[in-house]
Amino acid sequence: MSGFENFSREARQIEHEIETKGVILGIDWHDAVQVRELARQAFDCRIGAVDCEPDDPADRARLELFGLAQLMLAVMKESADNDIHTHGGPAWKAFAQALWAEHDLRRSKA
Repeated sequence: MSGFENFSREARQIEHEIETKGVILGIDWHDAVQVRELARQAFDCRIGAVDCEPDDPADRARLELFGLAQLMLAVMKESADNDIHTHGGPAWKAFAQALWAEHDLRRSKA
């Protein structure tokens, strides 16, 4: 990118959205077991494989949260490409840690 990105602002906005989705889903970001289960669901989520009711706020929040995980990684990669270390707050870190742990577990089983 051009180097004009405000990665800190993007991280704060993503963190806010993660927290909002967490409230809808009743996620306690300090509960490692609950967050790890969410990470498992994120890894198992496939387009067309999720029984999602469009009017169900929890289904919508869950899918949007999984999209935010992709956005988290994109922002971190893009900022790292610009020699900038970017991360969000507690919810971002808890979810990212659970996602990495789940990734490592699945990789070790492969």
